[in-house]
Amino acid sequence: MLPPSDWVPNNRKLPVVLYRNVLQGDDERLIDGFEAMFERNRWPVQWRDGIFDYHHFHSTAHEVLGVVSGSAEVILGGPGGRVVHLHAGDVVLLPAGTGHCLQSFTGRFRVVGGYPEGQQWDIRRDALTPAEVQQMEALPFPASDPVHGAAGPVPEHWLHAA
Repeated sequence: MLPPSDWVPNNRKLPVVLYRNVLQGDDERLIDGFEAMFERNRWPVQWRDGIFDYHHFHSTAHEVLGVVSGSAEVILGGPGGRVVHLHAGDVVLLPAGTGHCLQSFTGRFRVVGGYPEGQQWDIRRDALTPAEVQQMEALPFPASDPVHGAAGPVPEHWLHAA
């Protein structure tokens, strides 16, 4: 759980989930593997790239990131937040409102980004209005976990937070 930080709301109900060493292999195998896994679990991939090197969050969608190459230190929670080290094969699940920013990387750091079916992401670099916070907190909870499907942290923890 990450508390609100300055203009970054984070998420009052839902924790960030970090899955280590989900898949093994080279870049193409990881891309194919994560895309198939996320699609199967109803979190379709919408892009392949890096993580922005500025603090931002998404208020209109939850986000899953699968690391397909390189490694990086990523700040979660907004300025002054928590630094996590991500490696190829790792997955991080960010509930809507969670600040994130690439701090540093090694190798060709790339991720694939997916969102629950029916949710379209935005990019926010400023505070939400009270009405926008209310809309963010009312986002539907995904029915499945992006890594484990019917089991895992989303159905076990996120759905009980509602």
